[in-house]
Amino acid sequence: MDRVYLETKIAAADDGSIEGLAWKFAQPDRIGDMIVKGAFTGASLPLPMLFGHDQNDPIGTWDVAEERSEGLHLKGRLLVDDVPRAREVRALVRSGAVRGISIGFRTKKAAPRPRGGRTISELELLEASLVTIPMHPGARVTSAKTAVRALSLAATLQRAAAQLAKKEI
Repeated sequence: MDRVYLETKIAAADDGSIEGLAWKFAQPDRIGDMIVKGAFTGASLPLPMLFGHDQNDPIGTWDVAEERSEGLHLKGRLLVDDVPRAREVRALVRSGAVRGISIGFRTKKAAPRPRGGRTISELELLEASLVTIPMHPGARVTSAKTAVRALSLAATLQRAAAQLAKKEI
């Protein structure tokens, strides 16, 4: 199984809902691999959600895998009502300690890239893990609602306050 670590934005809501960009198209990961749009077609759902690619540490499921123009988006749910480890991981996501998604897959079709790595055009997606440091610089958790929204709102308010302060001078 190939393991690819991606930097992602993720967020986890109180009910465990979570979503993120698991692979960003048109940008290689840290070892030079690129996965092209269409490679994720036919992903078998639900997809296991693991912590750190540990097959003995399932924490939820990914129920939606959607290729969009920028990359592969995943939506799922941490099993916070049933799995104590899922509650721990939700806390880590909310704190920002865990903000990456990494995919585990089996390559079916790939071609070497001139400067190293591969261009992967067909694969079997096996799992997607929440991780601290992902391989792809564009992969991140985008919504865990409470934490991400709060941090975004705080940043917006800080920018607005700074603009108001400039106008008062």
